[in-house]
Amino acid sequence: MKHFLSIADLTAGELNDLLDLGFRLKEAWCNGGNEPVLRGKSLALVFMKPSLRTRVSFEMAMVHLGGYAFYLGPDEIKLGSRESVPDVARVLSGYVDCIMARVFAHEHIMQLAEYSSVPVINGLSDYNHPAQALADLFTIRETKGSLQGLTMAYVGDGNNVARSLLFGAMKSGMNFALAAPQGYTLTDQDLEEARGMRLSGRQTVVQTHDPVQAVQGADVIYTDVWTSMGQEAETERRLKIFPPFQVNEQLVNQAKSDVLVMHCLPAHRGEEITDAVADGPHSVLFQQAENRMHAQKAILQRLLT
Repeated sequence: MKHFLSIADLTAGELNDLLDLGFRLKEAWCNGGNEPVLRGKSLALVFMKPSLRTRVSFEMAMVHLGGYAFYLGPDEIKLGSRESVPDVARVLSGYVDCIMARVFAHEHIMQLAEYSSVPVINGLSDYNHPAQALADLFTIRETKGSLQGLTMAYVGDGNNVARSLLFGAMKSGMNFALAAPQGYTLTDQDLEEARGMRLSGRQTVVQTHDPVQAVQGADVIYTDVWTSMGQEAETERRLKIFPPFQVNEQLVNQAKSDVLVMHCLPAHRGEEITDAVADGPHSVLFQQAENRMHAQKAILQRLLT
């Protein structure tokens, strides 16, 4: 594994190995701390979009493993405008051992990886969010004990998070159902690519405009904001279209009695999810947020040792 750019790039075995390593690292941290296997290693955090969880979880992951991370904000680099992406990649490669980038355009992630001589980690792009999906699979397995045979229902915008979860579900033996308004689903190409990743022909991929249909029999209900960063001009229109896709108590009651409710955060409470669900007995939102750090430790250790 030279870079961590997409769940689609991993074999099922590599994905499982990362999860296993993450569990070992979390257990070690909870029992006294991690070995400083990244002592002397440095991570550049390149941010074109702000994020509480991505920044703090990667910084603390490096701290736990004995390394060092530093933040480069949007105004410090202006990736692709003040300086070309290939030049940024080549300059940073001479200074640091790894680059994590959180960008708007997925093309920028791909260019960083192409021109960098050190590993590049995708901290989010408009195409996918693999670090989040890895932590989500980690959380489901931690809570349910296994992934194979479970059904994840994603309710809301068919966005970058949904795409990474779809790929992760297929590579871990899960079924996947997505409910989104017309015009906001994943593409046919996404679904075709995902079906090619299945571990078994028995795994199902369903896309519907009916959230109740999607969550029936679900082990996990997942949602995300209706309007992502960079889509602010669409906010008013989306607020009129998405209310039927709110994850509320009525919808959760249509799923299995022990269903998990997940959200990558930040949550717009009262829009895509209600307080009663976000703070309710099915919610694993904050366990999920903490697990970003442990899952990302696995990525960093695998890339840098």
